[in-house]
Amino acid sequence: MAFDPNLLPLAGFAAAMIAAAVVDFRRLVIPNGLVVALCVLWLLHIEGTRGPVPAVAFFAAAGAALVLAGGVLLFERGWIGGGDVKLFAVAALWTGAGALPRLLILTALIGGALALVFLTPLGPRLIAVRAGDGVSAAGGALRVGRTPIPYGVAIAAAALIATIPPYFG
Repeated sequence: MAFDPNLLPLAGFAAAMIAAAVVDFRRLVIPNGLVVALCVLWLLHIEGTRGPVPAVAFFAAAGAALVLAGGVLLFERGWIGGGDVKLFAVAALWTGAGALPRLLILTALIGGALALVFLTPLGPRLIAVRAGDGVSAAGGALRVGRTPIPYGVAIAAAALIATIPPYFG
């Protein structure tokens, strides 16, 4: 199998999503720089893709815009953090309109499982790992009771699962 340079943006996507998950778990923040990097990598990815690029890019951007609009409504109500909204929108951009339902379902399932983990005896240990950095709870983060949940972890995991496998058969 020959090296395909068009997979470099996909590798960058995977690395940035993993970084977003780690940072969100540790600090309950998703840095804007990671979201911007994911957008730039998507543009490079689309540029290197062969096929009906304008239509694919348009529908991917339209799906991401819908996700962003829905996320803004959730953010305004204080149900989800702003970084989560931005990360979810860029994840929708990468998955494309066709895989958007899969991304939504995977995010909900993984996020629900993550919330349940925080309700188990393991939850306080996870919080202690995060509290070791002296981090205070983020105001807009998704919460289980009083515990903020690093939902970027669920978004990143779902995005990786929904985006990467189609490139490898």
